[in-house]
Amino acid sequence: MKNDRENPRVPEVEVNAIFTDRWSPRSFTGDSIPEHQLLSLFEAARWAPSCFNEQPWLFFCATNEKEKEQYLSVLAEKNRAWASKAPVLIFLASRKSFSQNGDLNEWSEFDAGAAWMSLALQARYLGLYAHAMAGFDRDKAHDVLKAPQEDYKIMAAIAVGRKGDPDDLPEEIRKMEKPNTRKPLSEMLNSGSFTKIARQKTV
Repeated sequence: MKNDRENPRVPEVEVNAIFTDRWSPRSFTGDSIPEHQLLSLFEAARWAPSCFNEQPWLFFCATNEKEKEQYLSVLAEKNRAWASKAPVLIFLASRKSFSQNGDLNEWSEFDAGAAWMSLALQARYLGLYAHAMAGFDRDKAHDVLKAPQEDYKIMAAIAVGRKGDPDDLPEEIRKMEKPNTRKPLSEMLNSGSFTKIARQKTV
């Protein structure tokens, strides 16, 4: 795994560096990704946990220019400004119902999130970056991807590639091009004595 020297994030408690090393840049080189590396991203997602092993996620992937143009047309304008440089664009959807009985799967979005994180960590392991986006036209995405709204919820658009030069970004976006921080552990942990320990560490 390649570490980013510019990443200022330091964990409060020791964890594998792949977690703090992962962030979501907007600058990409445009260099193509070998097919075996691209497939390994989805292989990592394939092994994510899910309720009843339903694996309710579905990935739509564009690598050629024609497909990428279709995917870009779905994104919000600010996202198109930088995502157009990424060699790979992906949409992630979650299936709303269980395949085994057609009942509503209330955990499908939670499980799709686990698949996204698996993909993002595998990307970082390979020296790549994955940036998920919420800024897109959901109705248009369903049309472009031919994913029926009654069956799927499109969760996110994702750009994948190698990190590029931030100076190539529009000025407004360039200001945001840095790893962000996280809330203190004490603000997210509510478990008796562990909460007290976390608070002591962050004072």
